[in-house]
Amino acid sequence: MRQVFLDHQSATPVLPEVFDAMRPYFTEYFGNASSLHQHGLRVRDALKRARQQMAALIGAESEEEIYFTSDGTESSNLAIKGAAYANERKGKHLVISATEHPSVMNSLDFLEKQGWTCTRVGVTPQGMIRLDELEAAITPQTVLVAVHHVNHDIGTIQPMREVGQICTTKNVPLYVDCEASAGWLPIDVKEWGAAMVSFSPHRFYGPKGVGVLYRNRKARIVSMIHGGVQEGGRRAGTENIPAIVGGGVAAEIAQERLTQRVAHVAPLQKRLWEGLKLNVPYIQLNGSEPGPDRIATNLNLSTEFIEGEGQLLLCDMNGIAVASGSSCVSKSLKVSHVLGAIGLDHALAQGNIIMTLGEVNTEADIDYVVETFAKIASKLRGMSPMWDEFEHGVIDSVIAPTGRGKSFSQHAAEVSGKPAH
Repeated sequence: MRQVFLDHQSATPVLPEVFDAMRPYFTEYFGNASSLHQHGLRVRDALKRARQQMAALIGAESEEEIYFTSDGTESSNLAIKGAAYANERKGKHLVISATEHPSVMNSLDFLEKQGWTCTRVGVTPQGMIRLDELEAAITPQTVLVAVHHVNHDIGTIQPMREVGQICTTKNVPLYVDCEASAGWLPIDVKEWGAAMVSFSPHRFYGPKGVGVLYRNRKARIVSMIHGGVQEGGRRAGTENIPAIVGGGVAAEIAQERLTQRVAHVAPLQKRLWEGLKLNVPYIQLNGSEPGPDRIATNLNLSTEFIEGEGQLLLCDMNGIAVASGSSCVSKSLKVSHVLGAIGLDHALAQGNIIMTLGEVNTEADIDYVVETFAKIASKLRGMSPMWDEFEHGVIDSVIAPTGRGKSFSQHAAEVSGKPAH
């Protein structure tokens, strides 16, 4: 059976060059970077080199602005909670978009329980932040604005230059989650005026177990993990040197190959979407069309009258790895808050899957996915009560209404006695 991996948003394979760079730091250069002897000094040099590689990837001024954590979720927590606690004398108000990653959303939920307030700024049906709402949401008590560069679910690219200009004018620090964009889109922290940026190498062919937080010299944060003085006193604990070294090499390679990678996956993204549109009726792309407003790796799809869980399982049985929602919450199989924020009909949100491309994918992979997914959709609809009700005119399509029946939400509301979504 052919194997096609279309879940590169959750993980990517470690490049051979990255693995080769990591290997000596498991067995030969195993010292602790905090030690004063030669073994520690050698490792400390490697740590500095990795900081330089990370800084170069995002246009930072100095490697001293780079801090290593265990992953992107920890970086988000450190940025948001660290800034909130460091600046609480100024105010206890934060602003985020309504479509942030769960690590950001849940950090804000925690802070709200501790007495902070948060404004969640709305987005367009394509997932673009409403800049007028953002500007209006900032108050003299606002201590941080958090906006992602690329949405983890629907691939929307946010207008970071404009977001940064608003924050600079309002004199409020900006934190940008670049988990879904680092290594795939140019990042310039100085152009954005970003106070903090986070990303993880495992999204661009580096290892898991290391996250990166950029913090410019003016941004104030306090540590969330207490112990030693590692990472400038901002993040205690022995650094994961093999992963950091590998992450640095992956960042350097990503910078060199960025244009090449995008040129490879963008035509595949278009081929995949065009093929699915042609072969699978009642399917919808959520977010922007492939182009300048959508990252070239992402397709977020709703296939009407069948649930995402069934699609995911049958895809897996046919050798195709896809996702249903963010990798941090997909086990729960809950409807994504992102899809709710863009106003997607509940029935379409339930039929949602995400396909994310990588440099290993080929045209043959895409053609196999299109052919196989068309069969999967047909099979699942053959077992679907919703499809049967649609064919008999009881309910209607949301994607392409025929006028023959009620919407699924209306029908479900009548059956349950509860209001429609």
